[in-house]
Amino acid sequence: MLQNNFGAVIVAAGSSRRMGASQSKVLMNLAGRPVLSYSLDALCACPLIARLAVVCRDEDREKIEKIAAASPKQVELIAGGPERQDSVLNGIHVLEDCDYLLIHDGARPLVTSNLVQAVCEDALQYGASAAAVRVKDTCKLVDEEGFVLETPPREKLMSVQTPQAFERALYLYAAERAASSGRTFTDDCQLVEAAGGRVHLVQGDYKNLKITTPEDLLSAEAFLAGEKKMRIGSGYDVHRLTEGRALILGGVKIPFEKGLLGHSDADVLAHAVADALLGAAALGDIGKLFPDTEERYRGADSLLLLSEVCRRVRESGHEIKNIDATVMAQRPKLAPYILQMREKLAETCGITTEQISVKATTEEGMGFTGSGEGMSASAVCLLS
Repeated sequence: MLQNNFGAVIVAAGSSRRMGASQSKVLMNLAGRPVLSYSLDALCACPLIARLAVVCRDEDREKIEKIAAASPKQVELIAGGPERQDSVLNGIHVLEDCDYLLIHDGARPLVTSNLVQAVCEDALQYGASAAAVRVKDTCKLVDEEGFVLETPPREKLMSVQTPQAFERALYLYAAERAASSGRTFTDDCQLVEAAGGRVHLVQGDYKNLKITTPEDLLSAEAFLAGEKKMRIGSGYDVHRLTEGRALILGGVKIPFEKGLLGHSDADVLAHAVADALLGAAALGDIGKLFPDTEERYRGADSLLLLSEVCRRVRESGHEIKNIDATVMAQRPKLAPYILQMREKLAETCGITTEQISVKATTEEGMGFTGSGEGMSASAVCLLS
């Protein structure tokens, strides 16, 4: 078991009947991205979540695999069941090494990493937790014919959302109780409550809506348009060439008689990208995060450092939209390695290769790089 670590189940196996569309709602376009990708980003940004499972329909699997491939954490895909309760259990079974579970609807794309973190921490304290908001309207309990039976006091009513998180043993006990009695539930809190468990609620977010109808998709787009703030960052790095070192650029080892000199592997391209991301998020620079006075960073793989940078950028609430980088080097020819650099950097940053550009240029024999003494790289990025 991974002590106090969560396995996250994203439920994405619904039929989407109320959307009136031929494709699953988690695959629909929301501000230029699939709905599901937003939830994956938010859950991956939570350090307590170790692994994820997406429960989906067989006909959606290929498309969801492509979305999940951009995630920085391990994502398993598993087939859904006849009921939501069955789908969740299918996902749980592939996360058997996690002692806590977090369950989230793939159709709630506006969940934040802060809310995910809050629910996880609450579950560690109470054993069961869910996000919820107070209802704004007066609610009525009605009979089958539509007549009012009761008006519950509004101040005691909460609208429950996902994510919801549970101690694994508690959830499986509740699921066994439900199976033995033949009962099914559409809400995981209700499942646990029916087995005698107590669920603690934390403050949710009114923007954390569930996309069920076309109007919900329009509301989500409006929220994103109103909240989106763009941040631009720039980065620059330079290293001297020397014999006896490997030449590594963008995580790619390039055959050459010299390599770049530095405390880490001196990947000048990865360093420039990292500084651009940190600058856009106002998080300092790589010299501050990974000082060359610390022995643990000697010879470090710069892609691992870049991965940590991306984690911090996402934890600060930012999303990487695109990166544009240029390497300045007189020799060797870098064109044959450009695509591989893009792929390595994209994988590390948790984005697609279409979101990152890498270019190479000489400086016509002029200056530090033109004389072959070293190489430099610059990068700009856009965060939202």
